Amino acid sequence: MAHGTTKKAALLALAGSLAKLAPAPARLAWVTMLACAGAAPAPTQHTPSAIAPSSLRRVGAVDERFQSYNVEMVEVIGGWFWKPYGQSASDARHTGPAGGGAIPAGMDPRLYEWRPPIDLANPRLRKLAAALGPAYVRVSGTWANSVFFHDSDEPAPPEPPAGFGGVLTRQQWRGVVDFSRAVEAKIVTSFATSPGTRDAAGVWTPGQAKRLVGYTKSIGGAIAAAELMNEPTYAAMGGAPKGYDAAMFGRDIGRFRRFIKEALPDLVFLGPGSVGEGGPSSMAMGPGVLKTPDLLAATGPAFDAFSYHLYGAVSKRCASTGPAMQTTADAALSEDWLSRADAITSFYAALRDRFEPGKPLWITETADSACGGNPWASTFLDTFRYLDSHGRLAQRGVQVITHNTLASSDYGLLDPGTLAPRPNFWAALLWAKLMGSTVLAPGPSPHASVHLYSHCLRGHRGGVAILAINLDRGAAHDVAVSVPSSRWALTATDLLDAAVRLDGEELRVSAAGDVPHLDGIATPAGLLTLPAASITFLAVPDAGNDACR
Repeated sequence: MAHGTTKKAALLALAGSLAKLAPAPARLAWVTMLACAGAAPAPTQHTPSAIAPSSLRRVGAVDERFQSYNVEMVEVIGGWFWKPYGQSASDARHTGPAGGGAIPAGMDPRLYEWRPPIDLANPRLRKLAAALGPAYVRVSGTWANSVFFHDSDEPAPPEPPAGFGGVLTRQQWRGVVDFSRAVEAKIVTSFATSPGTRDAAGVWTPGQAKRLVGYTKSIGGAIAAAELMNEPTYAAMGGAPKGYDAAMFGRDIGRFRRFIKEALPDLVFLGPGSVGEGGPSSMAMGPGVLKTPDLLAATGPAFDAFSYHLYGAVSKRCASTGPAMQTTADAALSEDWLSRADAITSFYAALRDRFEPGKPLWITETADSACGGNPWASTFLDTFRYLDSHGRLAQRGVQVITHNTLASSDYGLLDPGTLAPRPNFWAALLWAKLMGSTVLAPGPSPHASVHLYSHCLRGHRGGVAILAINLDRGAAHDVAVSVPSSRWALTATDLLDAAVRLDGEELRVSAAGDVPHLDGIATPAGLLTLPAASITFLAVPDAGNDACR
């Protein structure tokens, strides 16, 4: 009896020593081996339940183009867009050629700067966008509501016609179509609804839409999905006629629906495209703002998919809206902040269930905050929100998430001046590489600060991908995986850095825009330590998960 007790004590001591000395991925193996020899783990050491990729159950599926992005209409035509931080009001470029997108009604012009049309033929831009494919590219935004399509190869008018705020040329739209082909991104858009599109009675007419659709077809292009207008909840700000209300929206939707049934029978009709409701920073409270229940009551069942915009806050640019609509960098990793995606989606999903039951959910615009993004939108700090929202909303049945923007303002995936990838681009690249369209339940997290998500592994039958996000700024946490995997771990020297590191090496593209191959690091079964404030992807190509076959 004494001999057995001594042997057990010695094994326990050896287990404790080895657990301290062994690297994190090997600890579970040591503990298991010693347990088989008659020892037990030290009572103070907690071993999380291992994730078993082969048995993760299916909980849903998303569109294969789930992760998508916006190129704003104002980028295509040139015009006023959100001025970058660090540029004082006195530095703003308030002059630009006529014919570009107008500043939205009621907005402070000092928040904007003039931008020339984006070069969608830029080889570097195309390479970086193609690396995120397949995707949808949404060309819309506030300025699309009042853009005039100049359906001619003659020079565009120096100023837009009455009732419009900007001019879209054939050459510019051909650039969109050519870009979409080159980067494997199907086009999503919206149409002009400003006074210039209406008859004497104020009724929307399809003349402009017919011209745009006809030209698109004539050059071999296609529009995959569309909303009638951008953000009808803020119709007045978006250039709608004076006095525009829910009844007028319902009438417009009816006319637009009849038009697309004939002109675009395969189009996914999205709507209503609302914004600003449902979260703690709810914006839809002021005069002139239309409420989504009223819009949907006026349309009746009309849409193929229920679309909305998701912003958990407005940026510092729009601080005049009040502190309740703001957020801070300190809150960026908090559950209160990250769960706003759930609150807003729950609000709109309930309206979907009430007015458009069974229709899929599409987020046609989202970023860290409205009004161009906060200063930390271009840093690693926002990457946690970017990936966490993708993970949690895929589990809630959202089919498409369209990030605003690809390469404009502070929330762009790419720096608009240099086209250098920002941290969210690298996160998007890994998501595109690893996360397939089948959504799995990863099981319970070992710690409240660790968020786990799982999908079938893209391109591997039976394979599984796991996303582990450690939101704890001050401590590492362990997860256990029952089988070997490949690992990609994203960190930054400082959370407010614009550079991101993959397994310790800063990620860069070549001067021509070629992305690195991003090979994962072979990782044995067992405990895996997630560094403080880090994001880790795991791939198990041979998981043999039946849901992924």
